[in-house]
Amino acid sequence: MQKRSIVPIVYILFLMLPIYWLVAMSFKTTNEILAGFSLFPQTFTLEAYQTIFTDPTWYWGYINSIIYVTLNTVISIAVALPAAYAFSRYRFLGDKQLFFWLLTNRMAPAAVFALPFFQLYSAIGIFDTHLAVALAHCLFNIPLAVWILEGFMGGVPKELDETAYVDGYSFPRFFVTIFIPTIKAGVGVAAFFCFMFSWVELLLAKTLTAVEAKPIAATMTRTASSAGYELGLLAAAGTLTIIPGAIVIYFVRNYIAKGFAMGRV
Repeated sequence: MQKRSIVPIVYILFLMLPIYWLVAMSFKTTNEILAGFSLFPQTFTLEAYQTIFTDPTWYWGYINSIIYVTLNTVISIAVALPAAYAFSRYRFLGDKQLFFWLLTNRMAPAAVFALPFFQLYSAIGIFDTHLAVALAHCLFNIPLAVWILEGFMGGVPKELDETAYVDGYSFPRFFVTIFIPTIKAGVGVAAFFCFMFSWVELLLAKTLTAVEAKPIAATMTRTASSAGYELGLLAAAGTLTIIPGAIVIYFVRNYIAKGFAMGRV
C-alpha cells in the first residue's frame, strides 16, 4: 500500500467513527451505554428497533418526514427549473438583483420565519400538515435549486434551443424532452440538496406541526423519562435517519461529482 493512500483511508475511518459508534449504541441498552466504555455491545439487543417499528409515534415520524421532504423536493425542482431557465437564457431589468435576492433568502436563519409561518398557516388552516412544512422549506430550497440549475443551464449552448425551434419543437416539448435530459446531472444535484436540507431541518418542521405531521426529529426530542433519556432508543432512531440520506447519495453520487466540477456545489 502506498503511503499517499494511507492518509485518505485514515481520514475516512475517522469520519466513519461517529457513525459506527451510533450504530453500536443502538444495539445496547441504556444501562450498558451509561456503564462505561465498550467497542462492541456486551448485551446485544434489538429492543430499540422493535420499539420504533411497533410504536406508531415512532414509525409515523419517519413516514411524515419522508412525505413532506419528498413533496418539498418535487415542488422546489418544479418551480426552480423554469426560473433557472429564465435567468440563464434571458436578460431583463433587475435580473441580477432578483437573483441575489433569492440567495439572501437562503442565507437567512430559519428562526426568523418560524413565527410568521406559524401565524399564517394557522390562519389559513394548513397548520400541522405535510404541505405546511414542505412550503416553508421551499423558501430556502428554491433559491438554492435555482442557483445550482442556473449554473448547469449556463453550460448548455443556446444553439440547442434554436435548433429545436427550427425543427418544430414547441417550448414545453423542447424543455421536457430535450433540455431537462441534457441537464439531468444538475437536476440530480439540486434534488439532493433540497432533500438533505428538508430532511435535517428541525426548527420549522417542529414549529409548524403538532400531531398529524410531526417529523421524526421532533419525536427524538421527546424521549426523556423519569429515568433519564433512553439513549439506546435515540441511537437506533438516529441510525435509521441516516439511511434515507445514504440512499439518495448513492443514486446521485456521480451527479454530485459533476456539480463540484462545474463549480456550483
